[in-house]
Amino acid sequence: MNRDLERLQPYPFEKLRALHAAAPHTGGLRAVNLSIGEPKHPTPTFIREALSANLDGLSAYPPTIGSLALREAIADWLAARFAVPRPDPARQVLPVNGSREALFAFAQVVLDRTASPVVVCPNPFYQIYEGAALLGGAEPWFVNSVAENDFRIDYASVPESVWARTQLLFVCSPGNPTGKVMTQSEWSHLFELSDRYGFTIAADECYSEIHFDEAHPPLGALRAAQVCGRTDYTRLVVFSSLSKRSNVPGMRSGFVAGDAQLMQRFLLYRTYHGSAMSPVVQAASAAAWRDEAHAAENRRLYAAKFASTVPLVAATLGAYQPDGGFYLWLNTPFSDVDFARRLHAECHVDVLPGSYLARPAGGINPGENRIRIALVASEAECVEGVTRIARFAESL
Repeated sequence: MNRDLERLQPYPFEKLRALHAAAPHTGGLRAVNLSIGEPKHPTPTFIREALSANLDGLSAYPPTIGSLALREAIADWLAARFAVPRPDPARQVLPVNGSREALFAFAQVVLDRTASPVVVCPNPFYQIYEGAALLGGAEPWFVNSVAENDFRIDYASVPESVWARTQLLFVCSPGNPTGKVMTQSEWSHLFELSDRYGFTIAADECYSEIHFDEAHPPLGALRAAQVCGRTDYTRLVVFSSLSKRSNVPGMRSGFVAGDAQLMQRFLLYRTYHGSAMSPVVQAASAAAWRDEAHAAENRRLYAAKFASTVPLVAATLGAYQPDGGFYLWLNTPFSDVDFARRLHAECHVDVLPGSYLARPAGGINPGENRIRIALVASEAECVEGVTRIARFAESL
């Protein structure tokens, strides 16, 4: 057996199920689940129609590189969305089965376990980063994001000795769970570090299309690189997904784009990994990337939910409007785990304890005394759940 499997921690939702089992709700209230970031808005009709219209694709093995039509749709979308030269569909774009599997697989490509590698991760973080590092034979190094620093990642806290061993840096912008978007200055600093120490940057941008100012969407890594004159995206790849943007988590559709040399090695790995996207999903994905109207409507729905819920818990739990994403990242007056346990037992509202999303680093766990709320359900259900949370907090 792979001994590195023993290094994996339980997934946050496994911990949450155990927490709920130990403190079941007995009050008869209808359950409101705000714990998991699974989009609940209806899948657009035109995407459903594209799926059904291309069922003949089930009769053929798909090429790992994906169809030219899909790669061109992604390249066109990247150019339009981020104001960059159109990436080469043949060398700089690769469809993947959702950003989650690609983030994990990419680490297995770039890590050299014979060199005592380090993978630098934000903290709190998406647990796939940690698992990818551990199963790639690397040591995860967590860099805190705290309110006192406006939820910016404190890269200055990373020792030079750690940077010297770093082979991969995971970045998430807008961040999960803080919703913070990285600035051009922050990107420039990371590019300088990458040049100095030779590590690869994996930019997780799965929340980039959920934002609240149509005139100023979140800065993307490819655009930031272009501003710095890094026109070939040296040691940079970006990961994106249709799950959140287009409300199709069940399609498992995303892409990786960037440094052509890295993409070539990643394609080689995936050829053996057996992770080609279904032709049916490819056709529907191409249609989704070529339509912006549904993505704008999706953002409108999320903006309405934030407008309805933030005022309910701003005073008691420090709710704020994030730069992007669909999470509320709230303070708790005592242990986040106890708060979530009591909230489930007494109010039948499920949220995720912040400490489940982070690791101790620099003497703290930056997720402690915080909870993450996913505003993915209908506006009415989100308002009901957050109203119960507000009443619970006010009663303490």
